[in-house]
Amino acid sequence: MEYIDLHAHMASRTTDDYEQMALTGCVALTDPAFWAGFDRASADSFDDYFHQLTEVEPKRAARVGIRHYTWLCLNPKEADNRALARAVLEKIPKYLDRANVLGIGEIGLNRITRNEVATFQDHLDLAAAHRQIVLIHTPHLEDKYKGTRLIVETLQRDGRIDPGRILIDHAEEHTIGIILGNGFWAGITLYPQTKVSPQRAIDMIERFGPDRICVSSACDWGPSLPIAVPRFALEMRRRGHDEKWIRKIIYENPITFLSQSPRFLIGQKMNDGNGRKAQSAPSGR
Repeated sequence: MEYIDLHAHMASRTTDDYEQMALTGCVALTDPAFWAGFDRASADSFDDYFHQLTEVEPKRAARVGIRHYTWLCLNPKEADNRALARAVLEKIPKYLDRANVLGIGEIGLNRITRNEVATFQDHLDLAAAHRQIVLIHTPHLEDKYKGTRLIVETLQRDGRIDPGRILIDHAEEHTIGIILGNGFWAGITLYPQTKVSPQRAIDMIERFGPDRICVSSACDWGPSLPIAVPRFALEMRRRGHDEKWIRKIIYENPITFLSQSPRFLIGQKMNDGNGRKAQSAPSGR
């Protein structure tokens, strides 16, 4: 079955991982701006990173028939450094017209400091000014509910961006209600250690229904599974769920959310990076 991985940090994955995803039905993915595993020394390093996300990774993905999209920001892990944040935010606008850039993300909170909240607000200003859709990271573990509630309250006070154009990611059992209940999209991250198992994800979907929910692997340089989404689909089948429900969650819902960006195109010819046309991703429409 075709699927779209809405959150996959492919800049930290191998070509073999792209191939695995293609073989299991992935037709498109989005690669949000991410923490490199260490705090970068200067804003200049982000020019190389944004070049990788907008030029290098689309070519790697196209070689196996996957369409690669990205989001740009300073990730919450580095957002406490206000000087770095200001310098990186100045760089982002010149990349927003790149063909595979969908919006601003993944922004949000990590340790829930005042500086992080200020940087989060700066990103919202940027998204509003450029009419971008937004992907939001919520803190992990014990700060999950506190951080999610603060993010939702900040967005409600702002009001410049339609909740339907915002996906709040890393939802769990105690936060998905506040996300969906306030009109946002919810992302469930299928990550083997610090996030959600397929079984827990399905429990939430059975409780809240399939609307405005997307699942993703969030695969990165840590212990993670690039084919977490098809594994989720397999578990859905084991639970006896209809194929239409599965397709809605792993394919149709991502298309509905991401299509709010005019750059999200399914069914167009892709260049494989060597001047040849790669297989196009089907439209599903």
